[in-house]
Amino acid sequence: MIKRILTVLLLFPTLVCAQINTDRVMTIARNALYFEDYVLSIQYFNQVINAKPYLYEPYFFRALAKLNLEDFQGAEADCDAAIQRNPFVVGAYQIRGLARIRQSKFDGAIEDYKKALHYDPENITLWHNLTLSHIQKKDYNAAKEDLESLLKVSPRYTRAYLMRGEVSLQQKDTIAALNDFNKALELDKYDPDAWAARAIVKLQQAKYAEAEADFNRAIPLSAKNAGNYINRALARFHQNNLRGAMSDYDLALDIDPNNFIGHYNRGLLRAQVGDDNRAIEDFDFVIKMEPDNMMAVFNRGLLRAQTGDYRGAIQDYTTVINQYPNFLAGYYQRSEARRKIGDKKGAEQDEFKVMKAQIDKQNGVTNKDVAQNKDKENDEEGGEKTRKKSDKNMNNYRKIVIADDSEAEQRYTSDYRGRVQDKNVNITLEPMFALTYYEKMSDVKRSVNFHKYIEDLNRTGILPKRLRITNMEAPLTEEQVKVHFALIDTHTSAIVEDDKNIQEIESFALKNSGYEVRGFECTKDFYAALDEQIPDLVLLDIMLPDEDGLQILKKLRLNHRTVLVPVIMVTAKTTELDKVKGLDLGADDYLTKPFGVMELISRVKALLRRSASIQKKEVYEFEDITLNDSKHEVHTAQGKCDLTYKEYELLKYLIMNEGIVLTRDRLMEEIWGMDFTGESRTLDMHIKTLRQKLGPSGKLIQTVRNVGYSLNHIRN
Repeated sequence: MIKRILTVLLLFPTLVCAQINTDRVMTIARNALYFEDYVLSIQYFNQVINAKPYLYEPYFFRALAKLNLEDFQGAEADCDAAIQRNPFVVGAYQIRGLARIRQSKFDGAIEDYKKALHYDPENITLWHNLTLSHIQKKDYNAAKEDLESLLKVSPRYTRAYLMRGEVSLQQKDTIAALNDFNKALELDKYDPDAWAARAIVKLQQAKYAEAEADFNRAIPLSAKNAGNYINRALARFHQNNLRGAMSDYDLALDIDPNNFIGHYNRGLLRAQVGDDNRAIEDFDFVIKMEPDNMMAVFNRGLLRAQTGDYRGAIQDYTTVINQYPNFLAGYYQRSEARRKIGDKKGAEQDEFKVMKAQIDKQNGVTNKDVAQNKDKENDEEGGEKTRKKSDKNMNNYRKIVIADDSEAEQRYTSDYRGRVQDKNVNITLEPMFALTYYEKMSDVKRSVNFHKYIEDLNRTGILPKRLRITNMEAPLTEEQVKVHFALIDTHTSAIVEDDKNIQEIESFALKNSGYEVRGFECTKDFYAALDEQIPDLVLLDIMLPDEDGLQILKKLRLNHRTVLVPVIMVTAKTTELDKVKGLDLGADDYLTKPFGVMELISRVKALLRRSASIQKKEVYEFEDITLNDSKHEVHTAQGKCDLTYKEYELLKYLIMNEGIVLTRDRLMEEIWGMDFTGESRTLDMHIKTLRQKLGPSGKLIQTVRNVGYSLNHIRN
């Protein structure tokens, strides 16, 4: 979090040299270094060194380039050469200290920083890195002495308080750590590391609500820090806020898709809530990254068995048992899976292994279990719900993982940009090629893409402009947009000659905009569809073959189920009186033929936005059932009902669709989601418990045999 090496690029005035050419090459080399072209800069520094090997500067700057290329030995050697030529260059000691840290030569790094501080005793960066070197050696007393000196130089340096707090945590002094973190926040309340550091102390103190509150302050200040989301998920997990924890793991993996802890813990949570298939996907990812992660393999085996993939489960159990021959839970689970596939002999062999181990335990005979974690301290720190990644006790396979020193990468990371080795690089693909009239001209990229058919088409003169093949399409100006939309509307008007074409164009345009569309040529089919489902919006033509559109509108507004459904009238009538009549009857908008498809889509979107804000209800009532959505409470004549989340959502959906028979598939899709793979009995059990909790009002939920359920008034 805060264990980051501070680096400062020190640019020294170039010594006056006798040869102008050397000065010029040195300038070019430093410019290449500035623009992060480290290989090129080294080439130029080499030229200067060959010409004037007695200068310290080319060695110093070449060391800086090598450091950024992660050639740490080379950087150290160049710093040696620079110091040999000029022992008073503070930056050379600093760079050599960084290079030595990368090679785990902490004693040498400490020596370098002390030497540099001798020449520059008020350099905050040097004190900072010296402290971190002592921390890496676990010399916490020396680290605290360094920090005392640093705070004398800069009393308001918040990083010093954060580092001292972490040293206190290593010494098991949480009170002192908390005081330092509070001091850091007092100095800078916008420091995300300070909030996160204090939150971690709160986690250790089991103050999970306070820890979550601190993470809530840290995350907006450092939104792309995946670790904060993972740690907040832990705080939420301990508060049984599984939904919140799941959301945090999703966010962390959006930021860092390869995060081990995120995938492992999300897999456990998904398994806990019954999302077995997606839990398997998470463990697949973990195993792909770490094939020897036996806890992930065992968890995947359990999930495979849960989903009916017994052979896959056996394969996973066998992998774990081969690694940990005394892991009894593996034998027990494998015996169960073997029985499922009819392997009675194999199941009995596994059961015998378990039975023998139990008898040996009763007789005081113990086998060395290689699956057990020997670090008892770490095992205790994991608590009842968590374990550290370094914990190899297979009996803790169901515990979520928290971060510890074993999983952390090298703490000392350089702030220098431009590292080229072993670096995750985001590769941006070239834009897709397209056919367009407008190509963005570039002075750098002037390639011409040719296709014979397109060239022949351009020669015909059919098109208003020359058609181009390019992946550098230029954005249209406002005037160009108006011209093209006018052309679209002109062509649309030419196409629209009868009602059938209108319906087809409307449906095509709306479907392409992401809407689900149903068209009707007669009112009978339309009314039948309303009994099944209430639409979000109705496009209604006035001139219909079997019933006037205005009459249909009137019926919609008289029906309590459709009174709030937004309606757009579509007609060829253009008089003001016609529009007023339709609007007076309850139409929300009016479109006159011919119209442009872009106008249609725009009006639909606007009307849906308005209706969404109007129709949003906070309180739903049916008979003596009152559902307060803002408070997430349900009351009946008998009093308040304590419902689970799924029971609440199920009741709400039934009330919103009162009188409509809802099929089992529709209820499962709406309440449990498209990807739910559980049994249909899940719905029946929830209906049963919901009826019981509602008491006498539970009779309002009626079963429609072989179809589903509906909420209806009870007739006397």
